[in-house]
Amino acid sequence: MSVDRVEETVSGQRAEAHTAEATTTALRYYSVAPGVRVNVRSGPGTNYTVVRVLPEGAKVAIFCQSPGTTVTGPYGTTSIWDNIDNGQYISDAYVQTGSDGYIRPRCS
Repeated sequence: MSVDRVEETVSGQRAEAHTAEATTTALRYYSVAPGVRVNVRSGPGTNYTVVRVLPEGAKVAIFCQSPGTTVTGPYGTTSIWDNIDNGQYISDAYVQTGSDGYIRPRCS
């Protein structure tokens, strides 16, 4: 393989990395309330199982939102739950979205 061919391959890999990075950054991430570890639940409500706990300072992508149990947190009282991954929800009362209403489509 010539040196020119190696450089083309490396450049091609870099281009692919930049494309993947651009796709990833298209998602908007929202800050979870400072100083809080938030329970992530298997569904939109406090009656669902805790599947993990978000650490302090976490940021999350919100894919869709669902109505559920009403919760009071640092950002008010709401019944909106944010889907942050497959089968993983957190109360919108702990996420700084800049809105008291829905900001993403409802989960189906």
